[in-house]
Amino acid sequence: MKSPLEEVTHTDNVKLSDDGRSVVIIDQTLLPNRLEYIALTTREEMFEAIAMLRVRGAPAIGICAAYCAYCLALQAPRDSFDDFYDHWVEDCRYLNGSRPTAVNLSWALNRMLDAAEDHRDMPVEAVLSALKRECLAIHSEDMEMCRKISEYGLSLLHDGDGVLTHCNAGPLATSRYGTGQGPLFLAKERGMDIRVFADETRPLLQGARLTSFELYNAGVDVTLICDSMASIVMKNGWVQCCMVGCDRVAANGDTANKIGTSGVAILAKHYGIPFYVLGPTSTIDMSCTTGEDINIELRDGEEIRSRFYSEPVALPDVKCYNPAFDVTDNSLISAIITEKGICRPPYSESLKKLFEDQPL
Repeated sequence: MKSPLEEVTHTDNVKLSDDGRSVVIIDQTLLPNRLEYIALTTREEMFEAIAMLRVRGAPAIGICAAYCAYCLALQAPRDSFDDFYDHWVEDCRYLNGSRPTAVNLSWALNRMLDAAEDHRDMPVEAVLSALKRECLAIHSEDMEMCRKISEYGLSLLHDGDGVLTHCNAGPLATSRYGTGQGPLFLAKERGMDIRVFADETRPLLQGARLTSFELYNAGVDVTLICDSMASIVMKNGWVQCCMVGCDRVAANGDTANKIGTSGVAILAKHYGIPFYVLGPTSTIDMSCTTGEDINIELRDGEEIRSRFYSEPVALPDVKCYNPAFDVTDNSLISAIITEKGICRPPYSESLKKLFEDQPL
């Protein structure tokens, strides 16, 4: 049976429509059973797609936000720069409220806003051209960043390693190889023998629906496990390292990732297994001092009570607590891998060097 992902290229998860006036995404909530593309034209459609995780993964959210900002700019009034800018900024602010935890959303929107500001003294048509160049550049840069992150991550793997990963940080979440799973795809390309244990990952089962799906289609030896099984596979000696993505990194190295990541890190510490966090420098928020300052997104309890089930698995009046992310303390992280290199503790120093272009 042909898999839906066999029909997808690494740049197809988020792109501009042929006429350049809407954003086309794969609706990831339907995978792995159905491959459907949807076009986002209005700001309400864009907000809903990001909030409901039709497009998700920190880098992919950033790419999508940049394309959405450009398409919304095309819809703004063009009588003067001020009229255009005031209308468009309000649209961008609205879009920025769709998800609070992943910093790439605001990072990409701020890049688009800066691009417009840089052309304030030019006709609106010139501003629109600059915005199109900027959103395309964000997408192109992400592909190169993912390749570099994957190369650095691969340097930490050995032939025959077992790797545990949590949630989804592969091509669907980015633009090419991925971040947390990027080295695993690259290892396959290079002929390395790597076996992967993929946590199912609540609340939307993205490890099961997306990560195992992508790795299997790439020919990687992947075994799907429930989140509660991470301890036993580590105890059995089947895991030599953990590799995960991230949605925000604080200045001290605390990282926010899909709920359950901190538990995996605690288990890895107990069993003496290296725990690696992979992500582009755009996910590092130096204005965020520690993980305590990261706003954790809370989602509808129905996502764990009834979504993906033919019948609810809990009574309708049972209370649900459904945080989308947790924060992993920097003391549990062996290294943070970016496109600029591998950061080691103390992260308050090594992360700062990334932005000062100093050698790590």
